[in-house]
Amino acid sequence: MLQRTSKLTGISRNSINKVFTGIRVRITEICEESSILAVGEIELVASYFGGKRKGKRDRCASGKIPVFGMLKRDDKVYTQIVKNCSMSELMPLIEEMADKESVIYSDGFKNYDGLVDYGYKEHFRVKHSVEFADGNDHINGIENFWRLCKVRLTKFRGIKKSNFYLHIKECEFRFNNRKKLKRNYICSQ
Repeated sequence: MLQRTSKLTGISRNSINKVFTGIRVRITEICEESSILAVGEIELVASYFGGKRKGKRDRCASGKIPVFGMLKRDDKVYTQIVKNCSMSELMPLIEEMADKESVIYSDGFKNYDGLVDYGYKEHFRVKHSVEFADGNDHINGIENFWRLCKVRLTKFRGIKKSNFYLHIKECEFRFNNRKKLKRNYICSQ
């Protein structure tokens, strides 16, 4: 994309990269201003990106960046890079983004066990070792979002850790505005 844009415009790759970074900074600001999920059915799960240990997945993959995500069904997603996936790290994010009246869906990760103790009325766990989904009890929405992010970010063949937050927020922005972006694309054709 960078090379193609540089070739089309006749502007150097470094200059184009600065423009793209500026756009991502603005996208990140927009995401941070409008990230409240409020009441509803909310799926939450963490995912791990990058790292040095190829082939290693999820929590056993040292060197990977943990990113916590929350998706309000049929609405928006919220992402945040976290130090680790401990309850003390995740609970402030959950409380800030999801109202206590929300119905929470998560994977079987033990750190989500205390959500009812924090005042959330309903919490359903999807244990993939037992079954993938049971009717409405699933986390397919947030899992799909993580898949879309990883496919998109793989195209870059590596991202500096200092820029990773901008890229993950760009994925969030694209997902949250997918209907508008698609409509604008169709109208411009």
